[in-house]
Amino acid sequence: MSQPIEQGLFEILTRQQRRAEDIAFIRRAYEFAYKAHDGQYRKSEEPYIIHPVEVACILAELNSDAQTISAGLLHDVLEDCDVKPKEMEEAFGKDVRQIVEGVTKLGKFSFSSKEERQAENFRKLIVAIAEDVRVVLVKLADRLHNMRTLDHMVARKQADIAKETLEIYAPLANRFGLGQMKWELEDLGLKYLHPEEYAEILQLVADSRSEREYLITQVVEKLRGELVARKIEAEIVGRPKHLFGIWKKMKRQEKTFEELYDVLAIRIIIESNGDKNFCELNADPDTQKCYEVMGLVHALFRPIPGRFKDYIAMPKFNSYQSLHTAIVGPKGRPVEMQIRTRKMHHIAEYGIAAHWKYKEAGDAAQADTDVDRKLSWLRQLVDWQQDLVDAQEYLDTVKMDLFEDEVFVFSPRGDVFDLPTGSTPIDFAYRVHTDVGHRCVGARINDRIVPLNTNMKNGDIVEIITSKNAHPTMDWLNFAKTHQAKNRIRQWFKKHHREEHIQQGKQMLEAELGRSNLEEFLKSPALKEVGRKLNISDPNDILAAVGYGDLSVSQVANKIREQEQAEAIAKKGYVAPTPTSQPSKPSHIGSLGGLMHHLAKCCQPVPGEDILGVVTRGSGIAVHRTDCNNLLKVDADRRMAVDWSQERSSAYPAALQVECLDRVGIAGDILKKVSDNKINLRDLRVETHRDKKTATINIILDVIDVDQLTKVSQSISQISDVLRVQRRDHRKKTTQKTTPSSSGGSNVTPLKPTGKKKNVNINPNPTPAPVKNATLRTSKKRSQTAE
Repeated sequence: MSQPIEQGLFEILTRQQRRAEDIAFIRRAYEFAYKAHDGQYRKSEEPYIIHPVEVACILAELNSDAQTISAGLLHDVLEDCDVKPKEMEEAFGKDVRQIVEGVTKLGKFSFSSKEERQAENFRKLIVAIAEDVRVVLVKLADRLHNMRTLDHMVARKQADIAKETLEIYAPLANRFGLGQMKWELEDLGLKYLHPEEYAEILQLVADSRSEREYLITQVVEKLRGELVARKIEAEIVGRPKHLFGIWKKMKRQEKTFEELYDVLAIRIIIESNGDKNFCELNADPDTQKCYEVMGLVHALFRPIPGRFKDYIAMPKFNSYQSLHTAIVGPKGRPVEMQIRTRKMHHIAEYGIAAHWKYKEAGDAAQADTDVDRKLSWLRQLVDWQQDLVDAQEYLDTVKMDLFEDEVFVFSPRGDVFDLPTGSTPIDFAYRVHTDVGHRCVGARINDRIVPLNTNMKNGDIVEIITSKNAHPTMDWLNFAKTHQAKNRIRQWFKKHHREEHIQQGKQMLEAELGRSNLEEFLKSPALKEVGRKLNISDPNDILAAVGYGDLSVSQVANKIREQEQAEAIAKKGYVAPTPTSQPSKPSHIGSLGGLMHHLAKCCQPVPGEDILGVVTRGSGIAVHRTDCNNLLKVDADRRMAVDWSQERSSAYPAALQVECLDRVGIAGDILKKVSDNKINLRDLRVETHRDKKTATINIILDVIDVDQLTKVSQSISQISDVLRVQRRDHRKKTTQKTTPSSSGGSNVTPLKPTGKKKNVNINPNPTPAPVKNATLRTSKKRSQTAE
């Protein structure tokens, strides 16, 4: 008999000796979520409620409070069920409602691309985390369980989610000190993004397990004896590096697994005598023992120079503390050592969750002032999202500034500043204060005057030389590393050169649109609508943004043309719905934005092919290939220029007709080429022609763009006995044509090898149209097998 879905969660809560009222609160949240998700199923065909329960289990293992666990149970209710925020707040309080809203994606808005939607969702997430840091725990737990159950997604979707996880969520877990969660997210991301390399490393680690265990045992036994003799209580744990770490090192150092010697690691965890609740960040009473053990390790084994790092004296940005060193172990194999107290280990594993304080009344308190100081980078993220209008630029900035390695430098007074690797004195100056950056004229590093584009190193003492009359120069943007510095420099130029930027922006738009068109636009009511779409109300602000580079000319020009097209369509009496009428369907055509449109069924264009739009009655705009015969029947005033969006997330059906000699295995060879190109096969039909000893194979593929279609077509054309490959309308059904000599409907016939050369003729247009447009360009040869 299977156990109830929620049993595992409440076993964890009972084992942790949670208060009865907290357990009752969580059970009420479970029952609410169960009822809301009733009848919903995941891709695995399991009841959907299993997912929020597993998310809650992850949060419970992190010792999260009752509100956070309840939010984990309810995190998809607002997004996927008919439940209003007000209803949730009345049932579970304001905290739970705010956490769930912070996790909920922006589903009610229209975006021009998947990247824009992703960036805006991340922007919203950061703001929500700044208001209540528990949001990040629920979001990361949600992503972790989704990664654990990614097997049921198609390969392309798996790769997209894994890439997003490695670029955003694993570094975010690292920023909040959630080490265990970061490692699992990275390993799972590698598994689905690079499955072959993941499987190879997994097998190599498994094969070397016995030797690794022997080496670790030798070191551990020697250490344990000395620690007991000195009456130091400690747990010694040997472990291999996690798979993503090994893979990353192999890529960075361009080495094979066998050439990596430092995949062994030993962790010494000294038992703390302090508060076992591990919620305070005060000085650890057992810190001194870490240094004592470090001296013991270096006395027993030869240390490797340059590998010692003291993260106790200088903790990482996420509060991580530990002593790192590397020694020469048995058989000359290097072994990494980490030495920390139990309290430091708890913070390293659970990060921000370890800092959360609980009141006796059961309500979670906000993080204390020390933790708040540690999260100052989060407030910086919120400041950036206010400064940057473009969501994609914001996301790129976050990836660059927060998720890179850091260097630690000192001011002359001894203050420590952490900056991204590659930062220059300009970045340091703006980190100290905006005015210091604006008035910077030079810098000293370790008492030596250096150029302002010098890259700083760990431990450098940096002094900024200032002058009252100094100001930024544009070339600083070429070597400034941090967004904070770049943004302050841009703001200074915006403020002091606004009129120049307005004139420059006007000239750039005139060159694109023409002077008369631009002047007409600036005086028309359409200006207000375009400004609304760009989040700018003042016409001069639009011109200034173009002149300075905050907005590209194409961005503004496309919005103007989109507005003109909408007005032209309305004048003709056709329906052009608002962008919000299609919130969830991605746009194939960049120039149409949110206007209703669809790909014409007669010619089924594929991204990369030349296309033309046709305004229809009641069905928006139909997008045809320019060589489509149906365009001949369309009036010129109903045609409009369109182009493909840069988004390539969707797959498009495309049909190929393959004419070949009828031999055993020819269909299998074609399928092998399709599989090698990692293309999904939607349909395959075979017609045999016994009298000619040939066959016609019709296949329908899901392709991303015309380049992918061209590539697979060329691959198929190179197969022995393939005569011709051409595009065809995938909607036309093939009719089975076989000669009376066909036996039992067999579609292949054994054929002796022929000495004749094959004819490769990839013809994209079986029925030529007046418009010349070769959609699949491959070499053509004159037929030598048939006249």
